[in-house]
Amino acid sequence: MNYQFRKATTTDIREIWEILQKAILRRKADGSNQWQDGYPNPEIIQQDIEKGIGYVLTENQTIIGYTAVLINDEPEYANLQGEWTTNSDFVVFHRVAIAETHLGKNLSKKIIDFIEEFALNQNIHSLKADTNHDNFAMMKIFEKSGFVFCGIVHFRGSPRRAYEKVLTL
Repeated sequence: MNYQFRKATTTDIREIWEILQKAILRRKADGSNQWQDGYPNPEIIQQDIEKGIGYVLTENQTIIGYTAVLINDEPEYANLQGEWTTNSDFVVFHRVAIAETHLGKNLSKKIIDFIEEFALNQNIHSLKADTNHDNFAMMKIFEKSGFVFCGIVHFRGSPRRAYEKVLTL
């Protein structure tokens, strides 16, 4: 398959929101409270794009995944209940979502692979991320991808499992 990872543009918002809406419904169907509080929403996507942190995964120009990718920009990570593996620069990613038509193809891992490449191109050797305590699929992806559980962070009043992966060349 011909996968590309690129910055999202404002013309992508409708497609990104469709992907996220279905991911929100899947989380609800799984019995999770993750993403059930009005977040994420189209305004968040718009802000991601305006800040230059929204990215899409495409297959032959069709958007099939979304994430936000930031450098050293997650204030809550300073309040980790636990210990990070490193204390250097890091890339953090949030809001990973895959199109419903493309589930089961290991595409979240593909997004992480692209993020690793992005980090190394910035000479950054740490990836950090977090997920809800009941998002077993994402926890499994983190573990298969070489991430280590580091502790708990809180977002919007909810505890989240925080992970880090140290990258080597």
